[in-house]
Amino acid sequence: MQILAEGIAAGARASELAKLMGVGLTTMQRWRRQFAGDKDGVDGRKGSARKVAHRLSVEECQRILLTCNEPKYASLPPGQIVPDLADQGIYIGSERSFYRVLHAHGQLHRRGRAQLPQEARPVPRLRATGSNQVWSWDISYLPTSVKGIWLYLYLVVDIWSRKVVAWDVEQSESAELAAQLVSRACLKERINSCRKQPLILHADNGTSMRAATLEVRLEELGVLRSFSRPRVSNDNPYSESLFRTVKYRPNYPNRPFSSKEEACQWVSSFVDWYNHQHRHSGIKFVTPQQRHSGEAIEICRQRSRVYELARIANPKRWSISIRYWKQPGLVWINPPADDFIAQTARLGLAT
Repeated sequence: MQILAEGIAAGARASELAKLMGVGLTTMQRWRRQFAGDKDGVDGRKGSARKVAHRLSVEECQRILLTCNEPKYASLPPGQIVPDLADQGIYIGSERSFYRVLHAHGQLHRRGRAQLPQEARPVPRLRATGSNQVWSWDISYLPTSVKGIWLYLYLVVDIWSRKVVAWDVEQSESAELAAQLVSRACLKERINSCRKQPLILHADNGTSMRAATLEVRLEELGVLRSFSRPRVSNDNPYSESLFRTVKYRPNYPNRPFSSKEEACQWVSSFVDWYNHQHRHSGIKFVTPQQRHSGEAIEICRQRSRVYELARIANPKRWSISIRYWKQPGLVWINPPADDFIAQTARLGLAT
């Protein structure tokens, strides 16, 4: 009762305290009433008075343990031990009794060479409120004129601005090449280990992404790593969406690339178009470079003024409000529940 009183005084809930102490809430409430009435603090619970006549004896439980630990049964579950004993004309207990006895003596564990069930990896939840806070990167194939030989396209994108901050085309998939690419991107964007908020680099679970070479380089740059969950393709949505844009462009070559130089030339023109000309629907139809540099805010304000003047000139053609042009202030990878998104929107962090 003293623990309960101190916990409630500190702001804890009585139901949670009861759960921690292994006592029912109604029992604890009854004790509080008794304590308030100056009654004795003796526990009046009597416990279970049942006597099970058919309960296994100590000798029978010991026989079950000895039988299960015999060499011929050591690797078998009770579901196979009990029928085998019955074929020999022996009955010690039911299959459920075997399981109960083994569990009581700590012998009901996983056997064999199969791995134990792995705990699910937590969902990566990354948020960005400005440029150069969260980057996403991946590697994709580019076909060549030689069947069975591919080029590898490396792309690093800022999820907040959608800007391609680095790219490369190589003839192999390598962690060393990826480390060099990220180093160039950090140098270009002036990312260093002295930042208050470290940059997060998100990727899937590829060999190059998890290589020690890249890990060491990122530690030197002060960049944190984040990974998708195994076999979850939509945990890296920005890179996947970017690669779809790459390969479904109208001017994407109909034939394979004849050389690395040709591929580099096409990717360079694509990145220039994507960063400086493409009006991205996810950022209110401004270019990634305009959002990355901060110009998008004034552009959207100007659009709002144009729409407001048009509404004033012809009010009958408009509904109550004009089109919402404000830039989204919060970008997520795997956003949390809708109620949290609504709360952050009320605080002005999201649109």
